Amino acid sequence: MPALDLDKIKKDVVDSQIWRSVFRGGLWKDTPRDRAAHIIGNVWLHLHPVKVRPRALRWSYSWGMGGLSFALYLLLTLTGVALMFYYRPTIGLAYRDIKDLEFAVTLGQFLRNMHRWAAQAMVVAVIAHMVRVFLTGAYKKPREFNWGVGVLLLTLTLFLSFTGYLLPWDQLAIWAVTVGTNMAGATPFLGNEGPFGGLLGMRINNDVRFTLLGGTMVGENTLLRFYVLHCVAVPLLVGILLILHFWRVRKDSFSAAPCQAGEEKVDVWPHLVKREYVAAAACTIVMLFWSILQNAPLEVIANPNVTTNPSKAPWYFVGLQELLVYFDPWIAGVLMPGLIIMGLMAIPYIDTNPKGIGFYAWKERPFANAQFILGVIMWFVLIAIGYYFRGPNYAWYWPWESWFDIKPAPPPTWSVFGPKPDAILPLLLGVPVVGAAFAAAMLLPKLIQRELGGKMLMGGFLGLVAAGAAAGMLAHKIAAAQGAFLLFFLGLSFYFGFVLPQRHIRALDWPRYLVTMFLVVSTISVPLKMCARLTFNIKYLLTIPSISMNI
Repeated sequence: MPALDLDKIKKDVVDSQIWRSVFRGGLWKDTPRDRAAHIIGNVWLHLHPVKVRPRALRWSYSWGMGGLSFALYLLLTLTGVALMFYYRPTIGLAYRDIKDLEFAVTLGQFLRNMHRWAAQAMVVAVIAHMVRVFLTGAYKKPREFNWGVGVLLLTLTLFLSFTGYLLPWDQLAIWAVTVGTNMAGATPFLGNEGPFGGLLGMRINNDVRFTLLGGTMVGENTLLRFYVLHCVAVPLLVGILLILHFWRVRKDSFSAAPCQAGEEKVDVWPHLVKREYVAAAACTIVMLFWSILQNAPLEVIANPNVTTNPSKAPWYFVGLQELLVYFDPWIAGVLMPGLIIMGLMAIPYIDTNPKGIGFYAWKERPFANAQFILGVIMWFVLIAIGYYFRGPNYAWYWPWESWFDIKPAPPPTWSVFGPKPDAILPLLLGVPVVGAAFAAAMLLPKLIQRELGGKMLMGGFLGLVAAGAAAGMLAHKIAAAQGAFLLFFLGLSFYFGFVLPQRHIRALDWPRYLVTMFLVVSTISVPLKMCARLTFNIKYLLTIPSISMNI
């Protein structure tokens, strides 16, 4: 009996009409031509460039977060579709179905765990991917548009996770969503509690919050709307933007710079692809074991008549909730998130520094890196404060203090400029003073053409400290801890709001300079307002009750 010729059989299969109708290539020869054809002819891999720089293969450069974000998105899609077979979006059945997943459905608890933890991991991975892209200057020409698409994907990732938060219909879900959606009611013009909302006839039953909830409170309509958003609308939009994002990566090429002059690129297959597969497999294994070891949280069934104390938004929005302590809701919940999104999208168009593209350029881009890292650190500090230091009645609790010990009400707050008796200075004085201070913060770094030396900078800083101390003495005697707190925040604001701009961006043209400084001043306003509230109990710097505007 003749021996089987496996090579001939393989060749006949590969050359057959059926095989060729599915796969475009012939027998694999492991040549550069075949490796390129494998990338171009594969429905997944053709989104990669054919060749990349060796630097792009290093984990220390890319962190693998872009690929891991997509792998987690696919994992969420698979587990989400499986969960849809067992879930009904009604307030009478939603919680019971989640309980059935836990106790009655085979692997139901595991699927829910996997879906929940993959969603949290995707939020972290997308944020980390954005940080890496920024630090390596990968948002610069010709990738400006794709950076904007990435910012939109980050926003939609957060919103996708937020809409899924309500679906278990437990106490954690209903009150987290209530806190998050309450901020929408403070939207200027479109919210019944926001500035100028009354001028357009906005009420509790017709504003943007009502549209989002489908009612005046979180209920049956809200659950159905969030279910449709979470399972259909937002994933579809994310999928479209992902395709666009990958296509632009393919067209614009990877941003990694050469490690050394004259080096040649390497084939994406197998060098990059195998690393992506290993990372995706490792991520799946980690999610699998974590889902086995740790169950997703589930509290008692939602009860709108029993308020959780403290009620907190999902962890990635707790920073915004913490800002509500220091700012009016329309600023903390609407203006600042909008500025963050628009500011991030504007970065490639206002950053004219041609240096530092494709590698970690700390010295070549000191201003951009410092300001960006400051913003990221502030965001997570606010999350940490809101999540770990805010207890019942949203009072400040140190980690060693028990939440069972209810703290007394905080001391009364006061405003600087506004109608008396709530404010100590008149409103007519406040508008020009606040306007002049804002204009000075915006313009002084550019108008002072000569870079200030160390002695002059120290003098300016001491002047700010003296002014701050004098303002504090008007309110009450400053304790040692409060004085140190004041010095820290004044120094932070002086360095990031004046020293760095004065050194690095004063030569920018006026349009780019003004946009950049507006974002800088908006950023440093956060620590300054935190200092004013925590040190002097100042609630508002300027309050105009007639139009519901407080700053």
